[in-house]
Amino acid sequence: MFGQNIGIDLGTSSALLYLKGKGIVLCEPSVVAMDRDTRRIYDVGSAAQMMIGRTPGNIIAIRPLREGVISDYRTTEKMIKYFLRKVCGNSFFRPNVIICVPSGVTEVEERAVIDAAVQAGAKCAHLIEEPIAAAIGAGIDISKPCGNMVVDIGGGTSDIAVISLGGIVVSQSLKIAGDAFDETIVRFIRKRKSVMIGERTAEQLKISIGCVYPKDTVETATVRGRCLLTGLPKTIEITSDEMLEALKEPAMSIVDGVRAVLEGTPPELIADISENGIVLTGGGSLLYGLDKLLSEETGINAHIAEDAISCVAIGTGKVLDSIEGLAESLINTDKK
Repeated sequence: MFGQNIGIDLGTSSALLYLKGKGIVLCEPSVVAMDRDTRRIYDVGSAAQMMIGRTPGNIIAIRPLREGVISDYRTTEKMIKYFLRKVCGNSFFRPNVIICVPSGVTEVEERAVIDAAVQAGAKCAHLIEEPIAAAIGAGIDISKPCGNMVVDIGGGTSDIAVISLGGIVVSQSLKIAGDAFDETIVRFIRKRKSVMIGERTAEQLKISIGCVYPKDTVETATVRGRCLLTGLPKTIEITSDEMLEALKEPAMSIVDGVRAVLEGTPPELIADISENGIVLTGGGSLLYGLDKLLSEETGINAHIAEDAISCVAIGTGKVLDSIEGLAESLINTDKK
């Protein structure tokens, strides 16, 4: 297909690809399984995620992105190439791509993303900041002279931004998001229960009973791990109240980030935000009670966007669908 345009939400935990005219066509974990010595790729995406913590010594399953930026350039390039090939097939024409990046990335990190995409097979690569894409995907008209606050909580970063007239007025990118919540659960259970669990188990626990605001009814979940005292397998029971105790600290760090951005926001835009509320996007926003906690701590109504997980990818798609107009004013960097 000639002139194929693809939007990529290249996240720390998952990657979503939007194909112009078709919508979101791929959603895969950002995980690569490869040979430790030869660097030969075994699997990418869901199949590779299943291997985390279950591989023999010569195979490693890694996430090539950490905290929203590339930590392993070559592996990221191979992962993007795999995703593009899966979406485009063996098309003769190289696609044009737009990739979302956190608002706080440096020029060096931006260049690394662009180079990785071009080396992976893109004809040209452009970047768009995640808060902008998230706001568009959430249905906000960012072109108006009106303040809107977006809090995009992904796997590696939480991007907090105030947007007006199509641009970011004040923003902050925190290295506290879904992965940090998982790590906190692992540490909490290790310290409180003397049991070691894996990151995937912690993530499942977070999704099932995790909360940052008290639940009306206490929920419980059973998890299995390795007892640190005996070294043997052990089954324990965790309650939602214990999850609240574990997750409250990283959640409050996000609240503090929102407060800091609000403190730096011009008064007129603060008035708009008070009226419009705070929009939460990203998979991390689905953690139970995060919207209630933000509302309580800031005094501003916070609500979760519809289809929060896909907002960034959908926003990128909307930019693609109007590439000749809207994209020119939003795209930050292009490959020359």
